[in-house]
Amino acid sequence: MRLLGATIALAFGALAVAPPAAPAATPIPQDPAGLAAPAPFVGSVAVPRRVSAPPVPGHPFMAPNGRSNIHDDAWMTDTYTWSGPLGRGIGVRSASFNFPGFELCGGTVAFDRRGRLETICIASDNRVTLRLLDPDSLDRLASYALPPRRLRPGANPFQDFSGGGYFYLDRRDRAVVPTNDLHLYVLAQRPGGGFARVEDYDLSSTVSADDRIGSALPDRRGRIWFVSRFGGVVGVVDRRSGRVRAMQLGEAIGNSFAVDPRSGVYVATDAAMYRFGARRDGVPRVVWRKRYRNIGIAKPGQVDAGTGTTPTLMGRRYVAIADNADPMNVVVYRRAKRVRGSRLVCEQAVFKRGASATENSLIGTRRSLIVENNFGYQGAASTTGGLTTAPGIERVDVERDGRGCHAVWRSGETAPSVVPKLSLAAGLVYTYTKPPGLPDRWYLTTLSFRTGRTVYNRLVGTGNYFNNNYAGLAVSCRGEAYLGVLGGTVKLADSRRPTPPTRIRLKVSPNRATVGRATAFSFRATTRDACGRRPVVRGALIRLAGERVRTNGRGRARMVVRLRRAGRFTARARKRGLLRGRASVSARPA
Repeated sequence: MRLLGATIALAFGALAVAPPAAPAATPIPQDPAGLAAPAPFVGSVAVPRRVSAPPVPGHPFMAPNGRSNIHDDAWMTDTYTWSGPLGRGIGVRSASFNFPGFELCGGTVAFDRRGRLETICIASDNRVTLRLLDPDSLDRLASYALPPRRLRPGANPFQDFSGGGYFYLDRRDRAVVPTNDLHLYVLAQRPGGGFARVEDYDLSSTVSADDRIGSALPDRRGRIWFVSRFGGVVGVVDRRSGRVRAMQLGEAIGNSFAVDPRSGVYVATDAAMYRFGARRDGVPRVVWRKRYRNIGIAKPGQVDAGTGTTPTLMGRRYVAIADNADPMNVVVYRRAKRVRGSRLVCEQAVFKRGASATENSLIGTRRSLIVENNFGYQGAASTTGGLTTAPGIERVDVERDGRGCHAVWRSGETAPSVVPKLSLAAGLVYTYTKPPGLPDRWYLTTLSFRTGRTVYNRLVGTGNYFNNNYAGLAVSCRGEAYLGVLGGTVKLADSRRPTPPTRIRLKVSPNRATVGRATAFSFRATTRDACGRRPVVRGALIRLAGERVRTNGRGRARMVVRLRRAGRFTARARKRGLLRGRASVSARPA
């Protein structure tokens, strides 16, 4: 095992690529036959209806939830706390990077703290590139060439996600990328532009040369876990020492995995669902293992003869996958280390016998799961010439008492291969659909989380270049949707986006006083938008115990108050257009 520190990595100047000013993004070409496509928008503007869900804890070694990886957070919930496009004059922008060849840019889209896109681009000639894209224009801001993709003989190029398909952004906006030469790169943005490789972990001592690294994620102690695609290696990298410890299951792992706040690591192989932990010496150990139903064949639409899902954590109790039965089941387990009674909570059949498969993660909240049918998708030919895949998107809920589950609704929309997402703020499921018939047209589609009703379909493009081929939808905190497609990257955004009212966050110091004694209180009024920014509130009226004052241009105010009795007092702040804020002050006897 070999670790290259920052000082060594920066010596390889040729590897830190800062390209000359890139030309403006070129739109992805439409299918000429698609010029007579139906209306670009069908449906109605969505009315947001918030969905209640337990907060997902932020991960100390990953970028904030919603911008760190393909499934949005370490629990792999595929949910956002902010809204996506609501249908108010949605505009479409696209960028092509390799015409006339394919180059899918955006299988995974992460967002840095400035809102820019970091993504891996995989070209039809097997080039693999990390790119930084402008969130408005989709222009290339920086690029870094990664080791090229190595396909096994006879492998389907449309169904190989290794070597960068899964990566994550850490808390310092560094991309942590498993590569095709069995390394793990940590790539940082350079102040002057471009990327630099600041860490390099060689995993070839634990993973055979004909295997691939599928995914990597950190646990709560900062160790990086990884899984291999074919040999089923589960490994742990100690970032301080560079030491790698691993065990081999001998079961294929086709997807990523999930990590909980206690460093439980949840992996689904083509045979079983696992929870792992690490021993004191860092060696992975199996905490529990549970087999699931499996007919033993890879259905059309799946990569392996097993589950096609990354495990999804639901609140603090459950973990869920889809199995490989016929028809397929959504399967929920109790995820604790030890349980009384059965670990299995429920199996709920979804879709039709002989036409059920998924190769995408489930969307998960406290008790609800959304599953998408990918049966029939095996690459671009599956959706060309008017063809499409088996329809179906379903919602399954766990019973309140945890003793089973039931189907809630089923949509007839057809989503060949996208990783769908749920906006908790809007109550909308975002997916990417292709109906049958010519021209071959692709839509951003939204469904009501509560009813499954289609709210709107927005035409994105026509022809093969707009096929997303397993890429995941990504929604920025500004409410814009992004997706990698075979032709490059697409962006969809409302042209008219109302700003939802935000609540004033009021802080007071001190928050304790003595009865009858004049006390000088200092106040600060701010808000917090979906992107985590904390703008100050100017001119807010603050009241406390009959006194009042307004905040200045820095959102601050000061007043002297004499509290006349013991107990708790509430300071209230208000300003037109914002939800009122409050803060508490306690008074104690002299």
